[in-house]
Amino acid sequence: MKNYHDLNVWKSSHALTIEIYRLTKAFPKEELFGLTSQLRRAASSIPANIAEGCGREGDAELKRFLNIALGSACEADYFVLLAGELGYLDSDSHSALAEKFVQLRRQLGAFIQKLKDDNNRR
Repeated sequence: MKNYHDLNVWKSSHALTIEIYRLTKAFPKEELFGLTSQLRRAASSIPANIAEGCGREGDAELKRFLNIALGSACEADYFVLLAGELGYLDSDSHSALAEKFVQLRRQLGAFIQKLKDDNNRR
């Protein structure tokens, strides 16, 4: 069992989730149960799945939850794209978030690959 608080990928995803919550406060009220909810759910799913994977037994389970987190990162990235195209995010916010999701997906991919490599060495 790993302590997820020690993982940079968890720290990054948690910070990004907080940022998403803050930015979506300005979304139109009619989106509260639509895009706002979907984006928040997808973003918060990333650190939650990392934490859950760390609480499971063994690297295989951790890798499975990291893959789920990666899927959620892709989903949230799409919702950011949609929010930008709908005009709910200004160009600078959209670009910054998009780049943060690229970096987060790279971190998740590298962690997943490390677990695969470690498993292959055994």
